[in-house]
Amino acid sequence: MAGKKTLQPLPIHPDHGLHTDYLCMMIPLIAWPTFLYGLRPLVVCLTAMVTARICDRIACWLRSRRFDPSENSSIAQALLLAMLMPASVPYYVVAVSVAFSVLLAKEAFGGYGAYPFHPTAVGYAVAAVSWPQYLFRYPTPFQGKLPLWGSLESISYSQGLSSAMRAGGVPNVTDMDLLLGNYPSLLGTAPVLIILGCGLFLLARRRINLWVPLSFLAGAAFIAWCFPRIGNAQGWLWQDAAQRLVSLRFELFSGGMLFAAVFLSCEPGTCPKNRISRLVYGLVWGILTMMYRYYGNYDTGVCFALLVMNTSSGYIDRIVSRLVTNRKGVRRNVG
Repeated sequence: MAGKKTLQPLPIHPDHGLHTDYLCMMIPLIAWPTFLYGLRPLVVCLTAMVTARICDRIACWLRSRRFDPSENSSIAQALLLAMLMPASVPYYVVAVSVAFSVLLAKEAFGGYGAYPFHPTAVGYAVAAVSWPQYLFRYPTPFQGKLPLWGSLESISYSQGLSSAMRAGGVPNVTDMDLLLGNYPSLLGTAPVLIILGCGLFLLARRRINLWVPLSFLAGAAFIAWCFPRIGNAQGWLWQDAAQRLVSLRFELFSGGMLFAAVFLSCEPGTCPKNRISRLVYGLVWGILTMMYRYYGNYDTGVCFALLVMNTSSGYIDRIVSRLVTNRKGVRRNVG
């Protein structure tokens, strides 16, 4: 009708508390690689943060809206992306991948909460496909501090644990080193004890839930136990339990599995809304992640699997809601 005002949908405001807590959790995560490699990990994180803030201002300018300095979701997601890179990654790789995650994966879809794909996973996928020679070589710890500038070709590099398992070998890493993160890996995904501590803090603050992380790890653990890449376990699932347990331990504690369970699984914009949907979502995500590990070309397949699951998050919610509604209708008719 003429003259009738149309109500505009309310903008989706970010949960400042959630991302502030994420930023706080980045402090202990970055402290350990700084101890191992020197100041270069700090510069990598600073590059990610500055790039994210610049991209936020560019997006506000392009969309003719006022810049909100308290909106820190892009900085938190950029730091999560930096945690998924090795300490030796070139700074321009960090800047370009963060720019893609903010401008393409987030702002191009309308900003916070409107994007269908996790921006961190998009940025990682761009970097992994474009510069695999930098993302999948890891500097060896305790070989001295990495230089802040100049060439890094003279330092010693190692392959990740997933590469060793893909070749059928057992990673030469003790249980204590696995828990502390004393092995060549990504910046923030190695220290298991720190990640678990961060998860408990976020859980106590009700920033994350247990449904997606636990079902995600359960799906991955099921594949790792049934089809271990270490040893030659055969027969029934309870046979060769020692070999299966070794494979399970290395699969869950490496390659960003715990990091993704704590920091990537409960993104409000991409996570399903009800509990049953979250259980299904996490379970399929865990299984798909192991498929990427077993048959993919990249050590860290969790982000690629997450992007696939993001496409089905809404469908899972609708299917589960329809099934629950139909079941209630059947019960009402029977009663």
